[in-house]
Amino acid sequence: MSDLTGPIEGVESTEVGGARIDVSDVGRGRVKRVVYPVGFRWSVNMKPHVDTDLCMHAHIGFLAQGAITGEYPDGCTFHFEAPAMVAIDPGHDAWVEGDEPAVLIEFDAARETTELFGVPAEHAH
Repeated sequence: MSDLTGPIEGVESTEVGGARIDVSDVGRGRVKRVVYPVGFRWSVNMKPHVDTDLCMHAHIGFLAQGAITGEYPDGCTFHFEAPAMVAIDPGHDAWVEGDEPAVLIEFDAARETTELFGVPAEHAH
């Protein structure tokens, strides 16, 4: 286990759909480390645990390890390879590319992320 994927003391840790999510509250926001395993795809692994067809969260942060690819219903795609700054609008499917877990460090404000960071509520041209 690398330092990027090892346990973090003093944070709230959960696992959903195979992804490990470590969260620490900071002021009005949160800092999260999400470790997506090799082969993870939101529509396959996470969708069964939520009530939406697509991921409706905005993701703002830093991809510290691995690669993530995704798409929106209109056919637009995105691809990030570590190290990379990441901004993903709500309303997407995404998956891990390659043979190593993707480690995403995120900054958010739970359901207020789009408003606080000025991110669109959904992807549009």
